Amino acid sequence: MPLIRPFAGLRPDPDRAADVAAPPYDVLNSEEARARASGRRWSFLHISKPEIDLPAGTDPYAPEVYAKGKENFERMLQAGVLRRDPRPYYYLYRLIMGNHQQTGLVAAASVADYDRNRIRRHEFTRPDKEDDRVRQIDTLNAQTGPVFLSYRHDAGMDELVARVTATPPEVDLIADDGVRHMLWVVGEGGQIDTIGRTFDAMDCLYIADGHHRSAAASRVAAMRRERNPHHTGDEPYNYFLAVIFPDNQMQILDYNRVVRDLHGLTPEDFIAALTEAFEVVPSVAAVKPAATGEFGMYLCGQWHRLVIRPECVPRNDPVRRLDVSLLADNAIAPLLGIRDPRRDTRIDFVGGIRGLEELERRVDSGEMAVAFSLYPTSLEQLMAVADAGEVMPPKSTWFEPKLADGLVSHVLD
Repeated sequence: MPLIRPFAGLRPDPDRAADVAAPPYDVLNSEEARARASGRRWSFLHISKPEIDLPAGTDPYAPEVYAKGKENFERMLQAGVLRRDPRPYYYLYRLIMGNHQQTGLVAAASVADYDRNRIRRHEFTRPDKEDDRVRQIDTLNAQTGPVFLSYRHDAGMDELVARVTATPPEVDLIADDGVRHMLWVVGEGGQIDTIGRTFDAMDCLYIADGHHRSAAASRVAAMRRERNPHHTGDEPYNYFLAVIFPDNQMQILDYNRVVRDLHGLTPEDFIAALTEAFEVVPSVAAVKPAATGEFGMYLCGQWHRLVIRPECVPRNDPVRRLDVSLLADNAIAPLLGIRDPRRDTRIDFVGGIRGLEELERRVDSGEMAVAFSLYPTSLEQLMAVADAGEVMPPKSTWFEPKLADGLVSHVLD
C-alpha cells in the first residue's frame, strides 16, 4: 500500500468556497462557532460544530449532535454546494498569513503506515476527544477535518509545486482572520505518479497537528475492516485526509503558560527559589525570548528575563531538553506544585498568536498570578521526539496559520 494516494475530493463549488470554508472544529467553542456561523447558511461549522443548530447548552457529544451534522452534510450535498470530483486527484493548498507562506499537498494518507509509526506521532490523545472524532467520521462516512502532516523538504516536490502554483488557483479566498487560502487541483497523470513515487521513497511523515483525527481514522478503519468480509485494503477507509507541508515552510509559534497562584510562596520567595535553576533579571520591557533556554516571566506587574543554567539542561534527552520541559521541571512542578498539566486547573495555556499582551491581561486582571513566555519549539525538535518514539509535554506547539475545514473532504466509500 502506498504511503499516500490521490482521491476524489468532496469540495465546494469554487464560487461557494468562501461561504463554506470555516475554522477547524477544535479552535472554536460552541458559542464562538454559533456566532461565526450566524447568517451563513453554508458555513462548514454547521457540519463540524452541529450543536450550533440545536438548543444552547446541548451536550456537543450527544447523539442528536452527530445526527444533525449528517443532516446538514446531506443538505449541502443535495443543494450542490458540495460536489465530489469525478476522479482521484491530489490538491495543493497554500496558506498566506502576513509575510509567511506555506504550500502543502492534500492527499489520502495510509492508516497502515500510521499504525506502524511510519506516520509518526508525538502526543498522547484523550479518549473522549478520540471517541468524538470516531463518531463524527463514522456518522458522516467522511473525513472532513484534515490532519496536518510534515515531511523533510524535497527539491523535486518543490519544483513540481512551483510549476503547478504558477497557474491560477481554483480557490482563492481570504478568511475572517485575514489568512489567505488558495487551492489547486493536480490532475495530470505524470505529476500524480511523480508525487506518489516521491513520497513512497520517504522514510516517514510527521504529525504536526491532528493526533485525535488520525487516531480516530485508524479506529474507524479497524471497525470497517471487521465489518467487511471482502476487505482488500484498497478501500477509502484505509486512508485519512491530510495536508502535508515541507518542514522548511512550517511556522510554529510560542505556547505560553499562566498559573493561578504561587503555591503559597510570596513573590519574593518565588523569585529567590527560581535562582537555583535560572538567572533572573528584571526587564523594563515585555520579554519575548530570543533563543532556546530563555524565558519571560510576568509577575506583580513586572517582567523578568529567565535564562536556564547550563547544568540544568539534560544532554541526550529530546523531551527533557525542550523549553516547555525545562520550565516545567525547574519551576512549574517543583515550585508551583503542578505535576500534571493535563488535568491541573491551576495552569492554562496561551497561544503565541494572542501576543504577550494577553499574558499581561490575565495577570493584571487578578485571574492569574504569574505568566511565562517561551521560545517556540522547533520542527526539528518535534521530529527528534517523534523519531525517538517519545511524547512531548502537552501544549508544546502552536502552529499558524490554521487549515480551514470544508475546502476538501475525503469520502469513505
